[in-house]
Amino acid sequence: MKFRENNIKTKTWLYLALFSVAILTFLWFFQVVFLDTYYERYKSKQLIETLSEIKIHYDNDSLDFIAHDSGVCIQITNTSGITYSSSMYNRGCIIKNFENSDYIKDFINSEQNFKAYKIINPQFNNKTIVYALRLQTGIYAFVSASLEPLDSTITILTSQFVYVTLLVLVLSFLIAYFISKRLSKPIIEINRNAKELSKRNFDVQFSETFDIEEIDELAKTLNHTKDELSKTENLRREILANISHDLKTPLTMIKAYAEMLRDLQMEPSKQAENLNVIIDETDRLNILVNDILEVSKLQARTSELEYKEFDISEFIESILKKYAIYEKEGYTISLENAFSCKVYADRKRMEQVMHNLMNNAINYTGEDKKILIRCSHEKEFVKIEVIDTGKGIEKKDIEFIWDKYYKIDRTYSRNHAGTGLGLSIVKNILTMHGVPFGVTSNQNKGTNFYFCIKKATKKKNRITLKKDTNKTLKD
Repeated sequence: MKFRENNIKTKTWLYLALFSVAILTFLWFFQVVFLDTYYERYKSKQLIETLSEIKIHYDNDSLDFIAHDSGVCIQITNTSGITYSSSMYNRGCIIKNFENSDYIKDFINSEQNFKAYKIINPQFNNKTIVYALRLQTGIYAFVSASLEPLDSTITILTSQFVYVTLLVLVLSFLIAYFISKRLSKPIIEINRNAKELSKRNFDVQFSETFDIEEIDELAKTLNHTKDELSKTENLRREILANISHDLKTPLTMIKAYAEMLRDLQMEPSKQAENLNVIIDETDRLNILVNDILEVSKLQARTSELEYKEFDISEFIESILKKYAIYEKEGYTISLENAFSCKVYADRKRMEQVMHNLMNNAINYTGEDKKILIRCSHEKEFVKIEVIDTGKGIEKKDIEFIWDKYYKIDRTYSRNHAGTGLGLSIVKNILTMHGVPFGVTSNQNKGTNFYFCIKKATKKKNRITLKKDTNKTLKD
């Protein structure tokens, strides 16, 4: 493993290795260094429990069993001398005559009921702990235990523990290495692929089979991000191509007609005709630029909605009056199920929605040139439908028609005076309002674009905007 201080493999290996060392250090302290202290506390507790049993059974034959089971030494004395001793059962007991037992004399003379002593056993020269208890007047119990019975055991444990420590350290370092390698491998691979993605290589694929939930989720997210970036990149290229196409044609015409006016002597009527062409193309450029700015403004949320209450019937009629001129060109625009109802929305923005949907219907309706506007109630909404009789949209293309410049045949073509941004503007406005909208279409029968406007209530200030987009209603 190449040692690099800050990479994840090294840090994972180091942390796991340090954890193993910490565990072994902990074991060393409690199994070797603090073993004597622990043993002393354990024996002290055992001696106190033994005294409790002696206090109950000292006057019967149970002392031998108590001494044997507890592994301690028991002496019962009175003022005359030792009346009972369990020294025969436990190696390491203090064996002294009554007259020479200083701790016995000290306890009897102290007139205390309980006392503890730490002394050196003269026979074995080892530390011994003694607990003394006054059983009744003139009768005393002494229990003792050696504090150094584990010297040889500790030596064996220490020697054994050295080998165990070395073995555990080696194994822990090896295991830490393989664990660190296992954890770092997918991250290194994801990082490598992410670098390729940053170079606009959208063919890269992030594996989602590492069997580590968080890393698989990260890979899944990056794959989704890659797909979205790929779509964005393709869309960017299409937009650049389409905008350059849209700008090039009117600019070419403007330049050509301006040069004709400059270089050729024309009749006033011909000059007026050429000037009208220049004006029309300039207007087309102005519409395109305004639509691009409008889409950018809506997507950036730089403009606030100005909600107001208005009547849906009056709103629809005002829109249709503006399109009455198309009747001269053979279009039939019908209104079905008109009714009066107060709604609450940004009227100017909703007018943009209606204009864009009407223009789209006029551009794509069938040879009969029929367009139907339908209104209906939908719970707390008024639903408005704009229906044409054109060739329709395939199901696979419906989800993409709201994208800027999306074309069903993936090639750019002009839709009369359209800029290719109308439906994108519609989507952004309706998304800002938080209302349901969508499209249904049947091949060779026509297309139905619909959207909703929230009905006005007395508590208009409590209307909330939903963040969900492209929500649809059941027809």
